[in-house]
Amino acid sequence: MSRHERLLLDGPAGKLEVFVESAASPTGIALIAHPHPLYGGTADNKVVTTLARTFRELGCATLRPNFRGVGASEGEHDHGIAETEDLLAVHAYARERFGNALPVYLAGFSFGAYVVTRLAQRLQEMGDPARRLVLVGTAAGFIEGLRRYETAAVPPDTIVIHGAKDETVPLANVLAWAEPLDLPVVVIPGADHFFHRRLHLIRDIIRRQWH
Repeated sequence: MSRHERLLLDGPAGKLEVFVESAASPTGIALIAHPHPLYGGTADNKVVTTLARTFRELGCATLRPNFRGVGASEGEHDHGIAETEDLLAVHAYARERFGNALPVYLAGFSFGAYVVTRLAQRLQEMGDPARRLVLVGTAAGFIEGLRRYETAAVPPDTIVIHGAKDETVPLANVLAWAEPLDLPVVVIPGADHFFHRRLHLIRDIIRRQWH
């Protein structure tokens, strides 16, 4: 049985609301980041909860923070810059609680995937790199709302999943980001940005590629 908790951690801009679910003896830690806060993104997003459930099935403790300004998290939206610091605070808590021996996995959806690539760089610089990344509907390039994302490079074993009919982040944007990295992208035919009626495929893809 998993233990479900809602915590308020001390973050860089005040309290951070984090949903933690863990079995008694997890074999890994998964941090999962939600989509854009200004467009309704929260830790309860269905893609995010699908990712969390998948990682728990793989034996991980999962942590789903609400970014600053979302839910009970304090602070104001900062276009992914300060949100990276938020995730670092959650990572520090996870390490303190679950120990330094467990591998850390990072996952994110849309804006959350973009922030996760920034977090992965920081962890690499700190000497505590993530074991693996899972990026879904990754924000990359120029997208609607006059936003441009200079998405960071990621390791070659990163699992990248995108919808063929994504109208928020065009597939071409992600392919243009992935091509110079020689990074494969798993494309789900017919899927929109939110993977309506195709959430189960995200879970299946991750489980098949995991080992």
